Amino acid sequence: MGSLLSACGIDVKKKKVEEERHLRANDREFNLSFKYANNAIKTSKYNVFTFLPLNLFEQFQRLANAYFVFLLILQLIPQISSLSWFTTVVPLLLVLSITLAKDLSDDITRHKNDNHVNNRKVDVLIDGELKSEKWMNVQVGDIIKLENNQFVTADLLLLSSSEPLNLVYIETAELDGETNLKVKQALTITGDLGNDIQKLAAFNGEMRCDPPNNRLDKFTGTLTVGGELFSVDNERILLRGCTLRNTEWCFGLVVFGGPDTKLMQNSGKSIFKRTSIDHLMNALVIFIFGFLAFMCTILSIGNAIWEYQEGNSFIVFLPRADGANASLSAFLTFWSYVIILNTVVPISLYVSVEILRLGNSYFIDWDRKMYYVKSDTPAQARTTTLNEELGQIKYIFSDKTGTLTQNIMTFNMCSINGKSYGEVVDFAGQRVEVTEKTEKVDFSWNSLADPKFYFHDHKLVEAVKLGSPEVRAFFRLLALCHTVMPEEKTEGELYYQAQSPDEGALVTAARNFGFVFRSRTPETISVVEMGVPTTYELLAVLDFNNVRKRMSVIVRNPEGKLTLYCKGADTIIFERLHPSSTKLMEVTTEHLNEYAGEGLRTLALAYKDLDEDKFEEWRERHHEASTSMDDREEKLDAIYEEIEKDLLLLGASAVEDKLQDGVPQTIEQLAKADIKIWVLTGDKQETAENIGYSCNMLREEMKEIFIVAANTADAVREELVNARKKMSPESGDEPPIEKSRFPGKKSQVVEDEKVDGEYGLVINGHSLAFALQKDMELELLRTACMCQAVICCRVTPLQKAQVVELVKKHKKAVTLAIGDGANDVSMIKTAHIGVGISGQEGMQAVLSSDFSFAQFRYLQRLLLVHGRWSYLRMCKFLRYFFYKNFTFTFVHFWYGFFCGFSAQTVYDEWFITLYNLVYTALPVIGLSLFDQDVNDRWSFQYPQLYAPGQLNQYFSKMAFARILLHSCYSSLILFFVPWAAMCDTVRDDGKDIADYQSFALLAQTCLLIAVSVQLGLETYYWTAVNHFFLWGSLSVYFAVTFTMYSNGMYLIFTSFVPFIGTARNSLNQPNVWLTIFLTTILCSLPVVAKRFLFIQLKPTINDKVRHKVRQAEAVPAPLPRKFPRRRISTRRSGYAFSHARGYGDLVTSGRFLRIPVKTRPALFSHSETPVADSIPQTYRTIFEETQSP
Repeated sequence: MGSLLSACGIDVKKKKVEEERHLRANDREFNLSFKYANNAIKTSKYNVFTFLPLNLFEQFQRLANAYFVFLLILQLIPQISSLSWFTTVVPLLLVLSITLAKDLSDDITRHKNDNHVNNRKVDVLIDGELKSEKWMNVQVGDIIKLENNQFVTADLLLLSSSEPLNLVYIETAELDGETNLKVKQALTITGDLGNDIQKLAAFNGEMRCDPPNNRLDKFTGTLTVGGELFSVDNERILLRGCTLRNTEWCFGLVVFGGPDTKLMQNSGKSIFKRTSIDHLMNALVIFIFGFLAFMCTILSIGNAIWEYQEGNSFIVFLPRADGANASLSAFLTFWSYVIILNTVVPISLYVSVEILRLGNSYFIDWDRKMYYVKSDTPAQARTTTLNEELGQIKYIFSDKTGTLTQNIMTFNMCSINGKSYGEVVDFAGQRVEVTEKTEKVDFSWNSLADPKFYFHDHKLVEAVKLGSPEVRAFFRLLALCHTVMPEEKTEGELYYQAQSPDEGALVTAARNFGFVFRSRTPETISVVEMGVPTTYELLAVLDFNNVRKRMSVIVRNPEGKLTLYCKGADTIIFERLHPSSTKLMEVTTEHLNEYAGEGLRTLALAYKDLDEDKFEEWRERHHEASTSMDDREEKLDAIYEEIEKDLLLLGASAVEDKLQDGVPQTIEQLAKADIKIWVLTGDKQETAENIGYSCNMLREEMKEIFIVAANTADAVREELVNARKKMSPESGDEPPIEKSRFPGKKSQVVEDEKVDGEYGLVINGHSLAFALQKDMELELLRTACMCQAVICCRVTPLQKAQVVELVKKHKKAVTLAIGDGANDVSMIKTAHIGVGISGQEGMQAVLSSDFSFAQFRYLQRLLLVHGRWSYLRMCKFLRYFFYKNFTFTFVHFWYGFFCGFSAQTVYDEWFITLYNLVYTALPVIGLSLFDQDVNDRWSFQYPQLYAPGQLNQYFSKMAFARILLHSCYSSLILFFVPWAAMCDTVRDDGKDIADYQSFALLAQTCLLIAVSVQLGLETYYWTAVNHFFLWGSLSVYFAVTFTMYSNGMYLIFTSFVPFIGTARNSLNQPNVWLTIFLTTILCSLPVVAKRFLFIQLKPTINDKVRHKVRQAEAVPAPLPRKFPRRRISTRRSGYAFSHARGYGDLVTSGRFLRIPVKTRPALFSHSETPVADSIPQTYRTIFEETQSP
């Protein structure tokens, strides 16, 4: 049995938890004994055998589908069935088939994607020779060869590479969205294997490491070679999903394969997401079942009483079957009425909901205003079941790198010797907005300049050309003080490999202004200064770390002069300045405040001339500290402190981490819609804060921005409590828990607390780890939810998901997560809605998302336009659908009191069959697909229109109760007015029309026209399609009625068409049409009166905006293009040019140098890098609503 289930794709064995990974290189037999997963991946859900049973099993878990199967069984019992079986079978099969087809299509796509990946080829070392194998056949312990630009096949231990020092360059965009190359390095013991196949085949190292996990930034293991033990950390590991760049070849040992790789571990399980309206509908369906049972019970009791009191009078000509009595009759009547009244939950509801959601998904796919031309990327609704929830978002959780920013740095401004450069001013000295048309500085005088670098302030170039010593010293520092590695494949074509884009931007700026960093050796740095080749002796690199927040180099120029150049966070540098720089520091501080006000990332630059004797003495002590076995880091820091003092200030640089177009405006619009935005990023605090200000999340106008960066649980709690008390002094120690609706069950929902003013919160990953503990998570939630903006720094992928889960669990709010890398996948899957940014940053997030597009700015259109419209349409659809069906059903209920509770239908059977499938199906679908209260421009003009969705105002249990009462009123009118009008009525010629068939025709005609008028009242936006569907459906009704009630149809289908001549007999009478008109007016009157009174006395935001629309002569003019005002800020970004320790040790090791092979072909096309495609910074305001509709 187990093998059969396994063949069907169902895992029946409970996998033993792996505690440690143990493997041996080139020994498949040994490694297979542990039954590790191979390298095949499987994201599909079904196979050929399991598709039909599993899919049907899932579908019948939906309560309504099971209910309709139960109805079908009842209809097959002749004693109780008063309707034909096909009235249930056809719609049920239609619903099941549509869902089957959709799920089959989705799973076929997943199978194709899996096969595409699994069938990629890679060279594997098998039996002493390299063989080309499919990825899915690669096993743990295999040694594989990767070549330049290849994807990394599995999680590998790097053994050796073509580059000196066994370095490899990898791009991790698929994992974390960052496009700057990262460096990995093999162990020396394995690096000596090189590309010698015999040595590699003989390699039998044993490895022990952590079991499979989702920590992208951590790896702990040991490698045993020849009895010697070596430590292995994350710097030796290449992860699946990375791409090899600028490296001819490398060899790696497979550690984790397929589902065990960190990429797949971060993918998490697919979660079946359902909207809040789905959950509400489930609760309402259960209530409706109870209400149906209640009505059937009343009618069956009525039947028992009627049979007991009146039934005996009919026994003479309608004899009862043997054993039949009033009780049995009542029991059978109960089930008959279950069949007749089943239209309170019509199966067409679910068909229509699927069509509606699919249609609104296509509107997102087809929206040209969400199409990104540069990468040819349209928006895509990858899930068709969550559209209306886009109109209810309260919290957005966003990644930073690649989502808010482009991860492309540009050198924008600088302050040198008290003078600021970078602004463009006119003849009157007024600042001019920089656009793509603004004249650029001409760098043609510099043959080594980077053609992709743009600058607009001509004064800086003039200062360089005129030989200003301060300006030249400034760019000399940028050209010398860094750990960038140059690459010159052909003469004059320089490419820089930097640990972060910041460093690359600064070195590139120096290059263009005439100070070109050309090459380096362990002892020298070669630059070209204004066309003159100059070589500096590199004496020491005082490397960066997160505590120092600065880096320095000590160099000797060709004249023998010793100089220390230092750059770092301004607060750190200013503390170490010589008193003579005080005045310059004050002026530079003003410039730094201006740069920070524009969201730029700033660094202070300083230098110091050194005395030869003192330097030699310092150098000896530096050597002792660097070779110390105990407390090496602390000793080096102390030595660095000694020499990095009494510095002379040169100025400051300002680099822009380029935001994606329209990010600040999008965040501002979303904030106006009362959507709270939290940024969850792996970047350090200063960088994240800086971006927070750049994109208008954090603002100077905020009352306070709280920083939580404590290192103990108690300290974190204290900081959170203090912040909460400042925001809301009256808030209690216990969180305000919402009262549970079920007695005895404790609610987990924490209510919102009132705050006066706007606040921000910044918390680092270390503090967040404490704050997410069980006993502190509610304190974190309370404090964070009081803030308008929250930034979490240095967070792991798991922490991102935990933060989202915390808000989901304890807040009655809909969440959305947006990201672009594999480190965002868990967050995207956890949130109610997951959005993936597709583009240069990789597709891992997109594959796990519900919606995807290329730019963050499209999020405002997705939510404020498509989301709001989808929610509005869905709510209107449900309100109208329940109204028309309850009204239809209640008329049956009232008729029961006039037909002896005999389960006779009040309408013609054909009308019952076609009412939901034909007569009312298309008009409500037209309403649900095309209706809009205001157009997209007005939606952007008034983001406050989004608020009703967050508060769930358009469809709720209270709204459902109102629909029930409205339907009850309408059904009373639709039954009793025609009944009173037809009672004892005759035609003009004296013939009787007070018969059952004439009454049935009048009642159903009144019903159809009344619900059609109600639909017209609900429709805000009329299109040709709406008119066609509405008038077409009424026309079809009358055409079918006259056809089915004709003599010809009666002669052909005598038993199916009993209503012969009824239509022409009744509908030519004026009093019949007067009755129809009267019932329609009476049904519509309360709706019109209520709407009029509410608009006059208590208008909603929607009513107010629609009134403005009617008053406006045309659509609103595009918002004026605001020129960004200069903002002064005392907050400055910290040292931001590295996210990790720099390359200092590597630079001075002497083993990084490439072999200078001039004829070697280019390994990587730099024209395809995002940096190569960067365009000049333009200061322009992006407004989606300015685009033509």
